Formats: sequence, C-alpha cells, structure tokens
Amino acid sequence: METALARQAARKAASGLVVIAAVLITACGGATAPAVAPPGDDKQPRTEALEAGAALLQDNGPLARHDVHLVGFHPMKDEPSHQMEAHHFCRQVNEDFAQCALFDGNTAQANLTGVEYIVSEKVFAQLPAEERRYWHPHNAEILTGQLIAPGIPAPAEHALMKSKMNSYGKTWHTWHSRMGTQPADALPLGPAMLAWSFNRDGEVQPALVEARDRNLGVSTKDIRRQRQDLVPLAHPQVGVDALRERFPDATPIPGVTEQP
Repeated sequence: METALARQAARKAASGLVVIAAVLITACGGATAPAVAPPGDDKQPRTEALEAGAALLQDNGPLARHDVHLVGFHPMKDEPSHQMEAHHFCRQVNEDFAQCALFDGNTAQANLTGVEYIVSEKVFAQLPAEERRYWHPHNAEILTGQLIAPGIPAPAEHALMKSKMNSYGKTWHTWHSRMGTQPADALPLGPAMLAWSFNRDGEVQPALVEARDRNLGVSTKDIRRQRQDLVPLAHPQVGVDALRERFPDATPIPGVTEQP
C-alpha cells in the first residue's frame, strides 16, 4: 500500500512539475502571427463540426512528435535577396537525423511554408558529392544567435545548439517571400526553392532579425555572446562560401570557415 501511495504521489509531483514547466515556457515565448492569409470563404459550421469530430477521434500521428521549435532565417540559394523567417517544428528521429515542418509563424493560424531535413556531420560526410550541394551548413546560424529555440530555459537551449554544431540542413520552401522583409504571396506560387544559410555578417536583412527579436522577446546580440564558448567546436563546413559573391561586403564570422 505504501509503495502504491508513494508511486501515486510521485506521479502527481511529476505532473505538477510538467504543468509548471509548461506555464514557464509559455510565459517566456512570444507569438509570431503569419503576415498573410490565403484567399477563401470563412469556414462553414459543417467544416468546423468535422474538425471537432476529427480532433476527438483521431490523433496527430507523426505531427504529435514534431515538438522541438526552432526559429531562424533562410535565404533562397538562387535568389538570396528572398529572405524569410522560418519556424521549424521538428522531430528528432535519431541522434543523426531530424525532420522539420516549416511555418511562417508559431500560432494556430500559421501557414505551412516548407520542409527541412537535418543531418549530423557524420551523415553528411557519407553523402555523394553531387548531393552535398543541396545541404547548407549550420555553424554560422548557431554561433551568431540567428537560430534559436524560444521558450525553453537558456541552459537547455544552449545544450540543444551545441548538439547541432557542424550539422547540415536540406530545406525546400514551397511558400516564400519574394520581397525580403515584405509579406509573402497570398498563396504558395511558383516552384519550390532550395533555401540556404547565412554564413557571414551582413547577409541577413537586419529588419528580419529585429522583427523576430521583438515578437519573441529575445536578443540575438545577447544570445550570440552567450554562445561564444561553442566557437572552438566549429569545424570547417561545406557550403560556407556558396553565397559569398552575392554579398561582397559581408564579413567573416569567427569559427565559420569553408571546408577545403
């Protein structure tokens, strides 16, 4: 009896901690609403009834495990003036592979804008040379504070970013901004575009970073300072120089170098 009561008490205590953690995380994170809404009529009552029924009778399947929220910025590799904020909701499949659904915000109204696959340095090294041109390096995003995991305690976020050092991402945007910091098209028009990463200071549009920081209540500059202990962990990466000619005035980031 005492053992059963002890287990019950432990479960209640753990449940309480989870609730407290959830409240703290929610309180720390901000909201980024989508800048555009697709054209169409308002939902009819029958549609809302079907949604309510589905919510009761179906689960979220694979989406239920996409519970790691990352926020960063993507330029399109062939059109790097096309830049956008990207909210990643990711599932860590194993230690070397993650897959993410990309959105233009973190509210229930956010629009699905693309996908990103993330691999470790070890897996990337096994890819054929032809395939590697689709995968962008992550070290600059991490070391500059461009990539964040909002809402979780700073030590946990730091550990998460440390685990992603030297990794690579393959990102396709099906819905993207054609005007930099301006809202995207009202619908996902045109072909999917391969996205890249920013690898030098002066490439990302400052207004994008400022808007992200304001909406989420973070400071990219402070985060960058806090991550300088990760610089010694950075290895040279493939793809660092991919956009160099498109941003001739950009300057190097300590620790971010092209792999020979």
